[in-house]
Amino acid sequence: MKVGILALQGAFGLHEQVLNRLGVAAVQVRTPEELAEVDRLVIPGGESTAIAKLLDANRLADPLADRLADGLPVLGTCAGMILLASEVVDGYPGQRCFGAVDVAVRRNGYGRQSESFHAPIDVEGWESPFPGVFIRAPVAESAGAGVEVLAELDGVPVLCRQGSAVVSSFHPELADDDRIHRWFVEQE
Repeated sequence: MKVGILALQGAFGLHEQVLNRLGVAAVQVRTPEELAEVDRLVIPGGESTAIAKLLDANRLADPLADRLADGLPVLGTCAGMILLASEVVDGYPGQRCFGAVDVAVRRNGYGRQSESFHAPIDVEGWESPFPGVFIRAPVAESAGAGVEVLAELDGVPVLCRQGSAVVSSFHPELADDDRIHRWFVEQE
């Protein structure tokens, strides 16, 4: 299995380090040709508008939309959640979102950089909490009927799955815990 990490902007290198520690073949994806070669994809945190514009500039937006429509397993963290959402409540005019998960998100919903925080996240079926790291994180304002909410923080979804797409408001690559990445690569 080859896991791609969208490497246009953001924390892609940290995701690669986690996957490498797990013994997973991880490759950075910057072109449509590289995207075509992966079995799974991680869309990292970063700046969602910058990533969206770089997807267009690198001719990756349409191939990514096609792969997602074909069921490519994808993990979107923070900005990745915004890009994979069905609606960005406060996005810029014409902001692209791929609709892989039927959630409406608000960018920076948990506050500015200075309001970043850590919180234990109780993930459904896990014995111990996951150490959530929230940095300018999006807030899921709603989740559609087909969305499986795997974890909440104060009643707000922070880890969701719909089909082969998983999104998180927080940054699992910044935690000293590889369970989310391990779970993502082990999903059928």
